[in-house]
Order: sequence, then C-alpha cells, then structure tokens
Amino acid sequence: MKILFIGARLFNEVAGYAQSQGIETILSESNPKSPNLKLADENHIVPRGMDKPIELALSKDVDAVVPLIGIDIPLPEVARMKEKLEKDYQLPVVASGIHATEISTDKIKTKDFLIKNNIKTSNFTEISKSQYKESESLLKYPVVLKQPEGQGGVGVKIALNSKDADDYFKLFPNAIAENYIQGAEISVEVLRWKNESIPLVGVYKGDTTLEGTHPLEKIRTAPVHMENLNHEDLRIKAKKIMDLLDANGTAEVEFIFNQQEKEINTLEINTRPSGTRFLTFCSSNINPLHQLVNMAMDEWNPQKIEHEMKSYSSLEMPLNMKNYENNAKILEIKNLYTKGEQFLTPKKPYIIHGPEKASRITIRAENIEFAHKILKNLKIEHYKD
Repeated sequence: MKILFIGARLFNEVAGYAQSQGIETILSESNPKSPNLKLADENHIVPRGMDKPIELALSKDVDAVVPLIGIDIPLPEVARMKEKLEKDYQLPVVASGIHATEISTDKIKTKDFLIKNNIKTSNFTEISKSQYKESESLLKYPVVLKQPEGQGGVGVKIALNSKDADDYFKLFPNAIAENYIQGAEISVEVLRWKNESIPLVGVYKGDTTLEGTHPLEKIRTAPVHMENLNHEDLRIKAKKIMDLLDANGTAEVEFIFNQQEKEINTLEINTRPSGTRFLTFCSSNINPLHQLVNMAMDEWNPQKIEHEMKSYSSLEMPLNMKNYENNAKILEIKNLYTKGEQFLTPKKPYIIHGPEKASRITIRAENIEFAHKILKNLKIEHYKD
C-alpha cells in the first residue's frame, strides 16, 4: 500500500508505524529545511497549497492521503482537496470536509453551531471598535476578547478593565466578547471515520486564570478526575459534537468545567491533530495519529479501540532543553522522538517531544503520584528537592 502524507513536522510520529505496516510512504512538504524529510521512502518539496499535493497523489497512484497539519490556516484548502479527490477519483483523504472545517476554523460559526444544537457554551457577543467607543457598558469585566480566527492564544486577551479593552481595540477593529468562566480547561480527542466515532480520554489542561496563561505553559494530566464531573458523560458529549459536526480523522473538543456550578461549557472544536495527543496516547495507549494510518488502510475498528483502551495516568509539563544540555538521559529520550522511535516501556515510560524551544515531557504511570516520582528521578528541574 502507498500513502501520501502532507506535512513533515509531525511525520516522525507516524513514520515508524507506517513502516511496520508495510506501507510505502511519500511525503509532501513546502519547507526544504523541515525535519523528518528523510524518514519517508520518498519526499517532495512543493509550493504551499494543495494543488501540488493533488498532482502528486494522482501521479504517484497512492491509495490514500493523510494530511498531518497541526494549524488551522491550511485546513479549508485541505477540505477542498478532500472533496475533489474523493468525489472525482474515489481517493480517501483522512481529514475533515468543507462543512466541518468551515465551522471549526471560525469561532463565530462554532458558537452558532453549538447554540443551534442546544450545546451549552459561554455567552458571547460580536462587538466592533466603534460600538465599544459608543458604549463601554457593552462589556462586563472580566471579559475574554478574541478574534474569529486564530489558535494558540493569538488574538486572545482577558480584559480586566476598560484600559485592557482600549489596548485590545487599538490592535483589532472588532472582537468576540465572551463571558469569562472560572474553571478547569478540559479537552477530549475524538476519532471518526466512515460515520463511526470513538471518544478517547478527557485531558485536564489546568484552570483558567485572569492572566490568560496558555495551557501549554501548565502541567497537564489525563484522564481528568474531578469531583462532580463524570468522565464517561464527558466522552459522550465530545462524541455527540463530533458526530453532529460530521468531522473526520481526529478532532479535539475543548470544554471549561465549573466545579462549583457543576456546569460544562463547550468552547472550541479543532479538526486537526491535537496538542494533547501525547497525553491521550500515554493514558489510553491509543495513538491518535497511528489511527489515521489505520483509517487510510481501511483497517480502522472503533469497537476494537474501545476494547483495547487502557487506563493509565499521564502527566505532561514544559521542558526547557537548554537546562538539560549535559543530561545524557534527557538528550537520549529526545533523540528517540526525533528519529520516530516513539514507544513506551517499563524502563522508559515517557516521551520528550516538540520543537527545541517548546519541548515537553509526557509520563505514563500507574498513578499521578508515581509520575511525579519519575520526573524527580530524571532530575527534571521543576521537581528538584
């Protein structure tokens, strides 16, 4: 079998698995300096966009296409590629289609979708700079100001007062103003293909803060265990959203849980590989990106996944690699990830992943307490005595 993978940055996470399944891998990438190019059987540097990957898929007579794109901007074009290849050439593309992508990449459309389907979400309003200047009372502080498009906290500010709002509207002509909710940030990855879906595990990404601390800067754990929160109900909610959206491949549904009010608000839906995928893998033993390969091979079985899911504890935290230049163990673990050797063993129950400036370590353990012991044994800076 032959698969075209689009995007090299995440390719090391599937290269070894694809090889183990006897798949011939072709890799399309626009950046000639991108990592992981040599891990594919064949790689092609192409211009940005999906025109050349479409040509490549057809000229190489591949059996399926798997986009490995972790940012929102290219997703609409990926969706259009999917429609063309599947409709005109019956060539499966393991990604979400136009309908799901248009909703997930636009925060206003996401809100409208959630409200239309009676799914609880935080109250919001659209406000322009001129409206704000005419009546500041439109905003009730603290308020979350964000842009319709964007990810990773770009264009998002928690305004505590009118000065914060003034500063925001100096940068942007309009905003989505959303009620600030104090609570736990939680997400669930959901796999879906050929109208069948399975939610994986709830990931706790830290509590919301008035400083707007990004989840990537926090210690994250899975599965989520909180009083008044039913983990299975959370999974069911995420699955329902994915099904209503008619998404495909892998997606992440983001929630905020107010423990005192026992209230779950749905925030966003990301129809792309999730930043929580290592926590998901370490806790459930289901690797979301490997499942994309199974979908492409037409060997994806959600009932089998449900049966094989494990219940480990996992913990993840940021890792400043500059602090570990002389730590042979840490460098060895990071090197294994770079080479695509992402496996866990009783002696090595952890993965170090991500780019040099934003590396993280994810631990698998019997419980969270033991995960902390592993970090301390590795002499991770945060856990030094």
